[in-house]
Amino acid sequence: MTTLDATQKTVLVHEILNQHYGIQEIYARLDPMHELIATVLSHRTTHANEVTAFRRMRERFGSWEAIRDAPVEDLTDAIQTANYPEVKAPYIKQILARIIAERGEANIDFLREMTTDDAMAWLTALPGVGLKTSTLLLLFNFQKPVLPVDTHVHRVTQRLGIIGPKVSAEKAHAILLAYLPQDALVLFNFHKHFYWHGQRVCTWSYPKCHQCVLREYCDYYTERKGPRA
Repeated sequence: MTTLDATQKTVLVHEILNQHYGIQEIYARLDPMHELIATVLSHRTTHANEVTAFRRMRERFGSWEAIRDAPVEDLTDAIQTANYPEVKAPYIKQILARIIAERGEANIDFLREMTTDDAMAWLTALPGVGLKTSTLLLLFNFQKPVLPVDTHVHRVTQRLGIIGPKVSAEKAHAILLAYLPQDALVLFNFHKHFYWHGQRVCTWSYPKCHQCVLREYCDYYTERKGPRA
């Protein structure tokens, strides 16, 4: 296997995945407020259950203000398809209360005009909002140069040996970002391609190493699978 430093390997495998999956234009699946609350709901939850929880919440309460004012027990019941609804319901109420109190409405479009650092600091100060939620929102909705690291991105980059075996997903945000150009389109494609690769090929159990276009550069393949994999 070719010996590369972490930056060289990151750039190279990113280029390979660009060719494999194709360059994607940045898109936002949802408006910013929807994305923020949906991402809180998505933690440790399937996409289908997140969508169901959000839909039931909006159908039951009708507006952000009504969700803010809802009894926590009622909101917990409405989002029960999301894992840990008893934790997420108070966070959602607190997030909405803070945004509406500060901005006068449930709208976070103002983040577009803020610097990346200021926008990140503002978001991570919200109850229950961490790096993953903040980076997803800022990259997808506002095209800020940040890098979301979810479980798939974390697993694939760890198996490749780009980040160490004990590096947490939280720490990986800054480490991986430092290896890449500070360009939103580059970072968006890095996130999407590694996300897809983790979903489809480099799965948590039974990774399909024989199908992997990155195996020549993968520490996991070399050390655990060997040339006969």
